[in-house]
Amino acid sequence: MTDLSQAVARWQPLLGAPEGPAEDVPSNRVRVVFLGAGAAHLELVAPLDSDSPVAKFLSSRGEGIHHLAFRVPNVDRALNELAERGERVVDRHGRPGARGRRVGFAHPSAFGGVLVEFVEGP
Repeated sequence: MTDLSQAVARWQPLLGAPEGPAEDVPSNRVRVVFLGAGAAHLELVAPLDSDSPVAKFLSSRGEGIHHLAFRVPNVDRALNELAERGERVVDRHGRPGARGRRVGFAHPSAFGGVLVEFVEGP
């Protein structure tokens, strides 16, 4: 979604108010807003520039689910375990993500075509 205010307006009636203000994540070249859904969260993502991976995703596939994220105790370990099993990873090491957490992505081929994000945190 390129307009987060429209996305918030679409999803807020189902999930409640945003958990905080929009946040820029320069390492991923996106702006994000989180909406709560019980123990889970919906992260609405918009590209910061037309060359970002999310902008390219939107131009080729349109709006929809971009990735699933899973909390892990250690992003580097999760990525290394996948790589050791011969699976493709986007990141070899964690990088800065939203909310000050470290994140890393597995290639969609590792999970049946689904981009998976590992999020390190409490």
